[in-house]
Amino acid sequence: MFDDLTKPLADRMRPRALDDYIGQPHILKPGKPLYEAIQSGRLHSMIFWGPPGTGKTTLARLIAQHSDADFIPLSAVLSGVKEIRAAVAEAQSSQHLQRRRTVLFVDEVHRFNKAQQDAFLPHVEDGTVYFVGATTENPSFALNNALLSRARVYVLNALTAEDLLAVLDNALNDTVRGLGQLRLTIAEDIKLQFAKAADGDARRLLNLLEIAAELAEAKGSKSIDEACALEILSGGVRRFDNQGEEFYNQISALHKSVRGSSPDAALYWLCRMVDAGCDLAYLARRIVRMASEDIGNADPRALQIAINAWEAQERLGSPEGELTLAQAVVYLACAPKSNAVYVAYKAALNAAKQSGSLAVPVHLRNAPTKLMKSLDYGKEYRYAHNEPEAYAAGENYFPDELVGSCFYQPVDRGLEIKIKEKLKHLRELDQQAQFK
Repeated sequence: MFDDLTKPLADRMRPRALDDYIGQPHILKPGKPLYEAIQSGRLHSMIFWGPPGTGKTTLARLIAQHSDADFIPLSAVLSGVKEIRAAVAEAQSSQHLQRRRTVLFVDEVHRFNKAQQDAFLPHVEDGTVYFVGATTENPSFALNNALLSRARVYVLNALTAEDLLAVLDNALNDTVRGLGQLRLTIAEDIKLQFAKAADGDARRLLNLLEIAAELAEAKGSKSIDEACALEILSGGVRRFDNQGEEFYNQISALHKSVRGSSPDAALYWLCRMVDAGCDLAYLARRIVRMASEDIGNADPRALQIAINAWEAQERLGSPEGELTLAQAVVYLACAPKSNAVYVAYKAALNAAKQSGSLAVPVHLRNAPTKLMKSLDYGKEYRYAHNEPEAYAAGENYFPDELVGSCFYQPVDRGLEIKIKEKLKHLRELDQQAQFK
């Protein structure tokens, strides 16, 4: 008996048994807690966290099936409190009248607000439903602590090329739900092109394959050849959830590659984000930040180069402007590193917050009026340019309560070597001035 072939191929090819499920061996092989729980029918509430197309919905269905439980799906994009109440009422009816358990599956659960997430809590606690949520966002940030404490988080990884090739072959060979009745042929290297274009997403892979099959059929061909693949796969973009978990993972990788003096890795992560359509102005701002945070005065040119790259990118636009960002990233990665200013800034900021509104020493105050002069504003201030080496040795520029504070500690790299030597010399002059 054939399935409804009007449904998308990705929907028709959902695994119907745990043994047919492809991928996620780190949680679904014998001996792993989730696998053993499913096989034994022991239900518990859980959160599936992973990229699109990794099988979160399918796994939830299989769990309900193996546990002989009702399966109620909700989408946080389309549902609200009304739909939640209706689902709970259905679960209560099954529990009381049929003695059946219910798996309540919520897709994109991170899109529910706090009140909507809280609505599940009493029904999870009293056993009315076993809650299974799916999210592409980090649960630590996207879900309430109360809900997280009642569910175990399982991380689903993007499918490997080997996984995707298995998914593709299943679809090509399945004569009931897949494309087997079409008897299409496709070379192994072209299969690999489809797997790469899918970028870890089985749903995307099957959608691409279905379009290719329709194109081949329209041309009266039984083969998905190189020309067909090129037409279908051109213009694809990599997985990149703007402002989501993957977004922050990649910008973190870029920043750490620059900090770690790896120009090649820094270029790679920059290109990953550019290729995925990241806002170039955002990238430029972060590159400027890297110049100050991780290079600072070890090479002050880094900041200027980063700002110049930003300005050039804005003037040139895309795609010419991206090269200026690449130039800046490579320079920053190769530059000597120092976070001395960054550390000093945080220390000084903390001191400013902790010490309150300390008075400016009288000798540092301006005295533009007679009254101010009569109050000794500016009295005994030493004009540095009139002093030997243009330095007023022994002078204090802090509030009295913070005299002797030292925030900036230059490192032994780049220009900060010379800065460190100069500051050491000036401090020696201060010590000498104390004994005069």
